[in-house]
Amino acid sequence: MDNKPKPDEIVLTEAQKKRRRERSIAIACALGILVVLFFAVTLVKGPGVIVRPM
Repeated sequence: MDNKPKPDEIVLTEAQKKRRRERSIAIACALGILVVLFFAVTLVKGPGVIVRPM
């Protein structure tokens, strides 16, 4: 395959690639912390969260 960029394709510099990766890691960490927080709150509230009147 040809690895040359197409004329209308954006080519990122190494610094931009690094910043994109750091930003992706930060978003993944924030999402992971949010999931753990929701799980912890559910555990603290106990089984009453599941069994409640409609």
